[in-house]
Amino acid sequence: MPITPADIEKVANLAHLELAEEELKMFGPQMAEIVNYVEQLNEIDTTNVEPALGGLTPEGEKTESLRDDEIQGSLGQTTALAEAPDPAAGHFRVPKVL
Repeated sequence: MPITPADIEKVANLAHLELAEEELKMFGPQMAEIVNYVEQLNEIDTTNVEPALGGLTPEGEKTESLRDDEIQGSLGQTTALAEAPDPAAGHFRVPKVL
């Protein structure tokens, strides 16, 4: 299935991106390459693979876990910030995104 400029515009809109006309042309082949790569997963034989349903069996029963869920205390602010590269006033400081 070929990737159309409308497909690219839809993905860009979902990602809140504004693309110029030349960018639409540039991203078309790139997106087609990504889709073709992912479609290779359809070629894998999964007939003997049991479906995973988020920790439930196909019948809806809980699966066995490798460890018990035990409530543990939190790290606390001082311990959590001890290895932070640039803590500020009791918070993690991160680079601006926008």
